[in-house]
Amino acid sequence: MTRAACAIILVLSCASTASAQLTAAKDGPIVYGHHHIAASDIPAHLKSFADTLGGTRIKFGPQQVDVVKFPNVFIFFRNQKPTGGTEGTTVNHIGFSVPNLSQALEKVGAGEYPVITPQEPTIEGVTPPNHAFVIGPDEVIVELIENKQQTTPIALHNVTFAGPKEMRDWYMKVFGAKPILLPGRFPAAGLPGVVLNFMWSAVRPVNPVGTSGRSLDHIGFEVKDLEAFCKKLEAMGIKLNVTYRKSEAFGLGIAFVTDPWGTSIELNEGLDKLQ
Repeated sequence: MTRAACAIILVLSCASTASAQLTAAKDGPIVYGHHHIAASDIPAHLKSFADTLGGTRIKFGPQQVDVVKFPNVFIFFRNQKPTGGTEGTTVNHIGFSVPNLSQALEKVGAGEYPVITPQEPTIEGVTPPNHAFVIGPDEVIVELIENKQQTTPIALHNVTFAGPKEMRDWYMKVFGAKPILLPGRFPAAGLPGVVLNFMWSAVRPVNPVGTSGRSLDHIGFEVKDLEAFCKKLEAMGIKLNVTYRKSEAFGLGIAFVTDPWGTSIELNEGLDKLQ
């Protein structure tokens, strides 16, 4: 990410700080569920997300694969060298909130990860949040935002998309995200536990590529009654890349869809039961 791009990104809303891993059961029929990383070196990502940023390592499924959990999101890994980082794709970066940014950046610096700390002036009468960007393994861009009222050490905050203005409308229509009015440049929409940010041409390539094969290979939503939701998508004319199926081995309902701009999206039911 260029310094110019960082300098005008405004994210002024704080995600939920609930201690549960996913808030699906109590807060809504659709919530954000997971990030899935294509990793050239899984141990390096585990060090970044767990040891440095403060996520918790857990095991998942019959093969006991490594997963990192944070409040409101899981991070899964695929042993696959990505074709590039998150910049230049339709999901530019992912964000977490922390109660003390300086302390978080000390740990990041000790881990020798590159950090960009924008020094923005007040824009449109609004003081930008205290935030920074960390470049992790395989050039996964992670935003850290300070929320002094937060009681957990770190929690999911945002997923920031890059693309045309119609993107927000699509995510509101399909997933029921609610519009968030943020002072500043970029529209946003909210689901329980996460802010979906949508940034335009000033900070994105003219034609961002889809996520499949890049370091953030796909994103995931947890959906109640996923089978019925998939039928609703098909009725809306949205093609499923992988139709609904139930994985007994993993205890999950699964489907895949791609948004109109190339973002690969996994749909799950049952991920909220993962501990």
